[in-house]
Amino acid sequence: MFTLNQLESFVAVAETLHYGRAAERLSISQPPLSRRIQLLERELGVELFDRTGRAVRLTTAGRSFLGDARRILGLSEQATLTVRRIPTGETGTVAMGFTASSAHSVLDAFVAAARTRLPGVDLLLRERVSGTQLEELRSGELDLVLVRPPVRGTELVYRRLYREPLLAAIPAEHPLAAPGHTLHVHDLDGEPFVMYSPAEARYFYEVLVGVFRSAGIAPRYVQHLSQVHTILALVRAGLGLALVPRAAEAFGLDGVVLRPVHGIDGEPVELVAAWRADDDNPALRAIRELLLEVADHGFSRR
Repeated sequence: MFTLNQLESFVAVAETLHYGRAAERLSISQPPLSRRIQLLERELGVELFDRTGRAVRLTTAGRSFLGDARRILGLSEQATLTVRRIPTGETGTVAMGFTASSAHSVLDAFVAAARTRLPGVDLLLRERVSGTQLEELRSGELDLVLVRPPVRGTELVYRRLYREPLLAAIPAEHPLAAPGHTLHVHDLDGEPFVMYSPAEARYFYEVLVGVFRSAGIAPRYVQHLSQVHTILALVRAGLGLALVPRAAEAFGLDGVVLRPVHGIDGEPVELVAAWRADDDNPALRAIRELLLEVADHGFSRR
C-alpha cells in the first residue's frame, strides 16, 4: 500500500511540475523524491508522469489520481487535528439537560459562549424536569444537567450556579396588579393559587410550602402543575396567582404582571449543574468548565 509520504511527494510534483521545486517544498533532495514517485507508480501499476520529454507532465492516470491524492491527504490532516483536539476537549459531543425555567436564564449566555469558544463540540440539548434529568444522568443518557436541588448520591458531582428570588405572577386585571401597589406575601393568604405539583415539581412545591409556613398563610390551591410557562398561562387566564422564579421574566407573557414580594427572605430558588464523578469525556470537561466560568461572571439575566 502506498504511504502518505508518497502521496505528498506526488502532489508536490504534480502541482509544481518540477522535481527540483517539489523537493525544495518538501525539504528533501531530488533522489528520495524520485524514489517515492517510482514506488507509488509501482504500487498503483500505472505511470503518473510522462517522462518522454524534458518537461514534467501528468499522464491521464496522474491527472485522475491527483484529486484523490489531495482528498486522502486532507482527510489525514483533519483526522490528525481531530485526535489531537480530543484530549483538550475541543471536539466531541455532550448531551445536556435543562429545566424549562433555566433555559432563558442560563442557556442564552452559555450556548453563545460555547459556540464561540468550543465550536468543535456538539452540544445536544434536552428539556426535562429535574427528576428525569437526574435519572438520565445516572443512566448515561445525559452528560451534564441543570437541575433544582437536592442532588443525591456519591456518584454525582454538583455545583450551584446561581440563586434567584421568587416573583408573584398576577393576572393583569387583578387588584394586586394595580400600578404602585407594594405586594406582601400576606396578600396571598386565601387567594386562589396555581401551585406546583408535589410529584413532578417537588422542589418548587417544597420551597413554596416553606414560604407559606414561615409567613403563616394559606393560599387556596386551584391547580397543581409542573412547568412554569403552563402556570403562567393559567394565571393569564385568571385562574389564580402564582409564585415563579425571576427567570420567568424572560417569557414576557402579556396579561401577566410579575411583582417582587416583600416578606420572602432572600433568594430561595437555586439552580445547580451536575455530572457523573467518573465521566472522563474531555469534551464534557471543557463544556463544564466553560459553564462554571460563565456562571462565575454572571448570566445574561444579571
